[in-house]
Amino acid sequence: MAESQSTLSDQFLQFAVEKQVLRFGEFKTKAGRMSPYFFNAGLFNTGSSLQRLSEFYAQTLMQKAAERGIQFDMIFGPAYKGIPLVAGTSMEMARLGHDVPFAYNRKEVKDHGEGGTLVGAPLEGKVVIIDDVISAGTSVRESVNIIRASGAEPAAVLIALDRMEKGVRDGTDTEHSAVQEVEQHYGIPVIAIANLADLLRYLLTQSANVRLAGWYEKVKEYRSRYGV
Repeated sequence: MAESQSTLSDQFLQFAVEKQVLRFGEFKTKAGRMSPYFFNAGLFNTGSSLQRLSEFYAQTLMQKAAERGIQFDMIFGPAYKGIPLVAGTSMEMARLGHDVPFAYNRKEVKDHGEGGTLVGAPLEGKVVIIDDVISAGTSVRESVNIIRASGAEPAAVLIALDRMEKGVRDGTDTEHSAVQEVEQHYGIPVIAIANLADLLRYLLTQSANVRLAGWYEKVKEYRSRYGV
């Protein structure tokens, strides 16, 4: 039986904290903001942590696709971080009885062997893009162009964490988040294992945790200033 999304989100956040992928302190973001938390999916860097992370991706995708009527035929991982994510998610989905093809791209064009920039299954039908986060949306834009150039159709984007905060353009806060801009521009849904609202809910339950106590108010203040 599939776990509820709230349970999945809480378990994922707990897992990220344990692996020190999700940290609390003072961190400067790409937008130049001082954030009380930082998330770096690249620190899921062992076999066991990647396996567990893949479980979260696979279960979230299957649950959200069923709830929101998202149909897809395969999954795609943009180079470089998306490559282990799409491979791991594909294996976990197969273990759960949903064997779907996957593909990824390489940054450099290969001029020998099979050639080209794509590796894996041919891009066909409806494709879910799998990545860690959406910051400026560059990776999604490149992925959408690759998918459409192959005659396939982007169906959704699946990420680990949605920060739910305003984007920045020319040094000015935008009205929408990077995730919202992707949804509006490409007309496809973005699914996240957890988002900032989930993080606040999680922190609210951690008042007895010495490492996490006190961060709820700081993250809440950050959201009130930069959130969408």
